[in-house]
Amino acid sequence: LEKVSRPGILSGPTYQITTGCGHLYITVNGNGDGRPIEVISRLGKSGECSKCQNEALGRIVSLGLRWGVPSEEISKELANIWCPSPGLSADKCKSCPDGMAIALRRFVGDGH
Repeated sequence: LEKVSRPGILSGPTYQITTGCGHLYITVNGNGDGRPIEVISRLGKSGECSKCQNEALGRIVSLGLRWGVPSEEISKELANIWCPSPGLSADKCKSCPDGMAIALRRFVGDGH
């Protein structure tokens, strides 16, 4: 495997997903051929611990994407992880990791 370097400029959509902890904002940046290579996750109005956990998860997911792990495999691992207070919005999001899986699937499904 060979790690893909992060270009100096990336762009991608930011998805707002409602979780039991508040709004989760997930930006998925692609490399131009529809493959995601970076995920940035921010949890609005949460405590510092939740924010750092989401940032760490985004960094690890991004690292996996840059090393060539298919986004579908990452989505499968993160999907359906339940939070103690999921809230279950219209997105049916069960947790922040589940929200990241939802955003990755949307990104790939939108043809980015």
